[in-house]
This record gives sequence, structure tokens and C-alpha cells, in this order.
Amino acid sequence: MRKYRNILSQQSQKQLAVDISPLLDVVFILLIFFIVSAVFVKETGVNIERPQAISATQAAQSSVLIALTETGEVWYGGAQIGLAGVAPLIRQMPNKPIVIQADKRAETGLLVALIDACKLATKSSVSIATKKG
Repeated sequence: MRKYRNILSQQSQKQLAVDISPLLDVVFILLIFFIVSAVFVKETGVNIERPQAISATQAAQSSVLIALTETGEVWYGGAQIGLAGVAPLIRQMPNKPIVIQADKRAETGLLVALIDACKLATKSSVSIATKKG
């Protein structure tokens, strides 16, 4: 009788073990799905003090962000590209809206030159980032 009890208790212990490998498979599949479907916004890499505008609206998330600093430097993705680097950059990303983040103390002539360079390189819209005011 004891022999049968030991066999029964060993079998019940084996049945109580939970296999979590299917759960891990599902978690990894969900992780891969969320990573692939995530939208990554590439920041300009410099802090800009944007001017205020009452007519400010929200821009698309898939925009190309280009920054114009107070000292006249042009930045994209954490790197200084200069005014000459704008057209080749934009030609690599056709049909994406362009948002220029110009510092409110930046020289107007440089801003106009940057807008011209963007418009000549693409048929997409070119906007200037402001803060709601």
C-alpha cells in the first residue's frame, strides 16, 4: 500500500509542474511586434527656444526635424550639417513633411535660406515649429 502511495505522490508532483515556455514565446512575440510597430522620432540634438504663435498646430509625427540655432548652425539628428547638407539630407527622405525648429533669436536671412533649401530639395510641405501662445 505504501508503495502505491509513493507512486501516486510522485505522479501528482510531476503533474503540478507548470511549463512557462509557451508564455515566454507569447511575450517575445509581443515584444517584437511592439518594437517593429513603434514610431521613433529623430530629434535635432540641440535645444531651441521657439517663438510663440497663436495659430500653432500639431505637426505629423513622421516629420523631418531640422534645427537652426541662435548662432546660425543647422542641426539634424544630433549632428551639425550646415546649410549645404540640407538638400542631400532631404533628398534621401522624399515625401516627408519638414519642420524647421528655428531659435527665436536666429537671423531671419538664414531662416529664409534654410526654407529655400528645403523647398528646392522636395515637394513636401515645409513648416516652422512654434510654441502655442
